[in-house]
Amino acid sequence: SSSSSSSSSRFPSKRSFFLLASSQTQHRSYTSTHQTNKRTLNPTIIMKTAAFLVTLLASASAFAPLNQAQRPSTAIRAEDVPLANGAMSFNRVCREWRCKYEGDKGTSESLEAISKVVDEYLPELKKLSDGVTVNRLVCGGCLDFKLMTTVPLDDFGPWEESGYAPEAAFLEKIKAIPGVSQVETQTITNMEI
Repeated sequence: SSSSSSSSSRFPSKRSFFLLASSQTQHRSYTSTHQTNKRTLNPTIIMKTAAFLVTLLASASAFAPLNQAQRPSTAIRAEDVPLANGAMSFNRVCREWRCKYEGDKGTSESLEAISKVVDEYLPELKKLSDGVTVNRLVCGGCLDFKLMTTVPLDDFGPWEESGYAPEAAFLEKIKAIPGVSQVETQTITNMEI
């Protein structure tokens, strides 16, 4: 990511090029007006214009969109763990609880019962970490229900050691719901990009 941040700071943004072109047009207009009047350009004006253009080019990256490495993170930062030969990295880990439910997504009694179990355990999940995010995914076509709890890497170890509490109690309750099947878990990285 250092190569992308250095390349964005080496090359001015489109806005900077527009400003540069505009100032050059004004300079040409100024020069031709003064040449018509048979005056020479003042060296002080030339130096001030050059200083302005250098400053403009140097600050061009301020107008460029932030790349991934420059974006402020919503996560508590841990040392990023590289993946894919450095092409990716992660510092957040997710524990996914998933199952299949029965019925139409709009009227499914098993999905309604799952929702009540989620409501029961959500406050406990929200207390896991200052950087926790909890996402609910429901697919009406393949009848998947997923609850994804993502924490910063620094907080994942202690949660894993606790058995991902309240995972055991949550899974026990949804397994007892009529129409719920294929109850599974998975640990996976989860990064916003």
